[in-house]
Amino acid sequence: MGSAAPRSASTLLLLLLLHQFEQPRGAELTFELPDNAKQCFHEEVEQGVKFSLDYQVITGGHYDVDCYVEDPQGNIIYRETKKQYDSFTHRAEVKGVYQFCFSNEFSTFSHKTVYFDFQVGDEPPILPDMGNRVTALTQMESACVTIHEALKTVIDSQTHYRLREAQDRARAEDLNSRVSYWSVGETIVLFVVSFGQVLLLKSFFTEKRPMSRAVHS
Repeated sequence: MGSAAPRSASTLLLLLLLHQFEQPRGAELTFELPDNAKQCFHEEVEQGVKFSLDYQVITGGHYDVDCYVEDPQGNIIYRETKKQYDSFTHRAEVKGVYQFCFSNEFSTFSHKTVYFDFQVGDEPPILPDMGNRVTALTQMESACVTIHEALKTVIDSQTHYRLREAQDRARAEDLNSRVSYWSVGETIVLFVVSFGQVLLLKSFFTEKRPMSRAVHS
């Protein structure tokens, strides 16, 4: 009975430490990008605040897309062409609405599925005054930091495997449709060849009667 109460209090303290800090503001989205199309997104960022953009093409064509980021003054601060995936981090020099766009205008017939993760702001320390501390962390605080880092690793791994699973599923479905079409084509060709062989063999065994002409005197 005596050890159960301290254990419950320690667990409650650990949960409070894990949830007391505020997560950075951001957005995570998967969207369809048609051929000859461009899709743009906007986010207001304060001056001096860091933001990051991670994106990956999940399906479509050669799994590539054009991407650029534009600041509030219209300057291009990031541009890449025909990239399958990439990451970009920048600290805002001016306050305003930043725009990041994905373009599939170079493709004439294949549409793409694009995933992106846009995060704004630095992650605050998990413990108060963690950067200015001169004393060592307690066992509870060390466990809290370790669990927090492990959870971040798990989230990143889940995102990575989810994107890989979606990409592999799209490739498998595309391969399955191609095999189905090829099988249907082979079946049609087989029927046509079989029917032609039957007609050819039938012509070999068909008796041709000579035409007789009656001569009248």
